[in-house]
Amino acid sequence: MTTDWTWWRDGVIYNLYSRSFADANADGLGDLQGILHHLDDLQYLGVDALWLTPFYPTADGDYGYDVTDYYSVDPRMGTLEDFDHLLAEAHRRGIRIILDLVLNHTSDQHPWFVEARSSRQSPRHDWYIWADPKPGGKRPNNWQSIVGGSVWEWEPQVGQYYLRTFLPCQPDLNWRNPEVRRELINVFRFWLDRGADGFRLDLFNAYFKDDQLLDNPPAFGIRPFEWQQHVYDCNRPEMIPLLQEIRTLVDSYPDRYLVGETFDPTPEIAARYVGPDRLHATFELNLIMQPWSAPRFWDAIQRWESALGADDWPTVVLNSFDQPRSATRFTRTEDDARLKVAAALLLTLRGTPYLLYGEEIGMRNIALRRSEMLDPIGRKWYPFYHTRDGERSPMQWDDSPNAGFGSVAPWLPVHPNYLQRNVAAQRQDPNSLYQFYRALIQLRRETPALQRGMFQWLTFQPGQLLAYLRQTPEQTVLVALNFRRRKVRLAMGSDLAHRNWRVALSTHPRPETEISQNWLPLAGNQALILVAD
Repeated sequence: MTTDWTWWRDGVIYNLYSRSFADANADGLGDLQGILHHLDDLQYLGVDALWLTPFYPTADGDYGYDVTDYYSVDPRMGTLEDFDHLLAEAHRRGIRIILDLVLNHTSDQHPWFVEARSSRQSPRHDWYIWADPKPGGKRPNNWQSIVGGSVWEWEPQVGQYYLRTFLPCQPDLNWRNPEVRRELINVFRFWLDRGADGFRLDLFNAYFKDDQLLDNPPAFGIRPFEWQQHVYDCNRPEMIPLLQEIRTLVDSYPDRYLVGETFDPTPEIAARYVGPDRLHATFELNLIMQPWSAPRFWDAIQRWESALGADDWPTVVLNSFDQPRSATRFTRTEDDARLKVAAALLLTLRGTPYLLYGEEIGMRNIALRRSEMLDPIGRKWYPFYHTRDGERSPMQWDDSPNAGFGSVAPWLPVHPNYLQRNVAAQRQDPNSLYQFYRALIQLRRETPALQRGMFQWLTFQPGQLLAYLRQTPEQTVLVALNFRRRKVRLAMGSDLAHRNWRVALSTHPRPETEISQNWLPLAGNQALILVAD
């Protein structure tokens, strides 16, 4: 490891869905003690940081993303002392902790909103976004919620509508109110003082809405949300000064990190908020939306790279707890050959790689009947929209009952394949997907060019092959990824072909690496990483 190692840039970040990782207190929900018990497993895998989804008290309208107290831990998931212990033990192992902050909205059960909706004269009424009805009782404007319907919900107690960008149980906070702004900035300070290493900001670019509540202009789309251009309900200019204020606070603590999830994202919007006086990074989730196609991946990667400034740093994400898992998207069988190629892509592109818990063992989505679903969006839009429950199933640790998640039935069913597909089994198999992820993470840690080297395509019109270089002045890495089951060849220029390459890692135990007449052969579903020092 070089002396200028930066954990959030050069390391690997592991996103664990807190209530699905491990249950230590036998209530069916994952908890902080459960995470603590598996820190050694995470250290063995080699990850550098953990992004924990919300563990704050919640009304469970959106399973943690409807917070009722920003300064505490849900009693089902532990205590503040448990958090302190987890943080200390993670730090002892060289692992950082990133917290998920949901500051666009609270739960409608949060004491702030309970007070706000009680009376127009309440001191906290203006902590949320309210509007009077138009003549005839019509809603204040045409804004549509991403989960369906108008963003406006009627509150008869005060005779006004409140705004909710998401579910009715998630009223939006009014960031224009100076008291709200001070309070939410204090949330950052509270957890920074407690030792948190960074924050993931949930849908941060929706914090501010147009102060005149102007109608959004029309657009073409399939869903009502897509029938309008989202000009006035997100990406408002007030967002930049707020990010500067947050960044100044975070930078006053050593070695901290801010990453944001954008609402209604495009690469260009996500890139807008990255910079030395904004966020360290944002998520661009186009890769998650791609089928198993080298040209489609090429386009998504190129668009993200083109959107970012020369000094901006990307994130690389193939899995999310809001979208079907890559193992479900890329294969219909239990074969992991494609998943190894995907892993090599994730961990060798320029940017900080994020793994979703279970990605390292190829966890698949669980199948649920509508009556079994908990996800409010999945239930509402069934069968037209997948349920997010599918990718949030309990971690598969071993082949014991409940896959080693806990001693009682978990909050969501375990995938039936856990008897064969689990961490314990794959740790024992040197050819497993888990061990390939572990080898990739180790290679990345030992290879400066994979951490922060420049990125250069070798395939500009890909068919079934992606290839690129990662380079520092002292080192060159060549990554070649075959997206098809049959053999292919990579055309190499004479200068590259005659470099003194060594095989750093391959999905195939005896890779064909003899370059003949400037052609590099690749077996079907092969990922090959070569290094020239």
